[in-house]
Amino acid sequence: MKNSLEVADIFRVHGPAYRQAHEMPVRHLRAMRAIETCRTAELGGHVEECDQCGRLRISYNSCRNRHCPKCQGLDKERWLEARKEDLLPTVYFHAVFTVPEGIKPVALRNQRVVYSILFRAVSEILGELTGDPKYLGAEVGFIAVLHTWSQTLIDHPHLHCIVTGGGLSRDGSRWISCKREFFLPVKVLSRLFRGKFLAYLKEANKKGRLVFPGKIASLREKGAFNALLRELYEQEWVVYCKPPFRSPDKVMDYLGRYTHRVAISNNRLVKLEEGKVSFLYRDRRDNDRVKLMTLDISEFIRRFLMHILPDGFMKIRHYGILSNRNRRGKLGLCKRLLGVDCVHEERERKTESWQDLLTKITGHDPRICPYCGKGKMVLKEVLNPSALPLAP
Repeated sequence: MKNSLEVADIFRVHGPAYRQAHEMPVRHLRAMRAIETCRTAELGGHVEECDQCGRLRISYNSCRNRHCPKCQGLDKERWLEARKEDLLPTVYFHAVFTVPEGIKPVALRNQRVVYSILFRAVSEILGELTGDPKYLGAEVGFIAVLHTWSQTLIDHPHLHCIVTGGGLSRDGSRWISCKREFFLPVKVLSRLFRGKFLAYLKEANKKGRLVFPGKIASLREKGAFNALLRELYEQEWVVYCKPPFRSPDKVMDYLGRYTHRVAISNNRLVKLEEGKVSFLYRDRRDNDRVKLMTLDISEFIRRFLMHILPDGFMKIRHYGILSNRNRRGKLGLCKRLLGVDCVHEERERKTESWQDLLTKITGHDPRICPYCGKGKMVLKEVLNPSALPLAP
């Protein structure tokens, strides 16, 4: 039997008590409220009637919050459709950059600053190394996706990067391909990542952009932060390069799994009882075996909320020939150099309706009556929201 438990159920039952017991940022309150009311009468909706059998169907609106487990499907598909036009007939490499344990407490309390440093350090490393003739000597393109969680919902900031296996020569006259089994030396990536990240972190602290509340208050003491930096400089940082994707289709499969993920999906939830939540997770240290973890309600909610990103923070970013400023110019040039037909790009792309997109994803047209299978569902009434919006 399919499990019907959702994060929304947990928030509805236990959210009020959690909010009363904890002082919370407004963005956490907004996210909880959005998830609780998603696809309920509180957000409004509409009533449809079949033009053949006369049966009615009520559909409630989605919250559209990017942290809601139920609201990522259509956004992901729209994003993937747009990305298909950017794909090049080349191999793609996958690199993962992970911050060490010592930075996690600082990152958790300074998310916007530290996550921005993570993007900046990684993007500069990849751009500089691939631009070096010693390694490639070309401008590559890559997509960076931020994940902040582990399978058990603890904080685990890391950046997934999908990088083109080649790039545009400096003079823009040719496409330079890399060796099919080679991207960049992991040890070089790791040490440059460590150096750049810590240099920018030190700079941020010097400019007063970091705060050290609660459990990390000791870092305010004289010399404590520099001592942490020295300790981190002595560690080997984790950078992992996976085997290359062999085709653009494989790239799209991967992006479809990773880009619009939230901390935990509803299908991993098992049960909610006696003040505890049980969910499935993969144990990376035990051959990816699926195991069951049980947490107190308060701890489960705390872990989920750790991954609510700052307002307006972009978790997916494009660089190099895939950046927004280069998509029309350099990316188009790369396509021509690689023999890709670009004629279709001159035509204005028609925006696909959500009904057409849902039909493509599921194979079921939501406009067809689910009762008789013959008629068309026609809008009969709009239901106004009954919930008050959370004040900013």
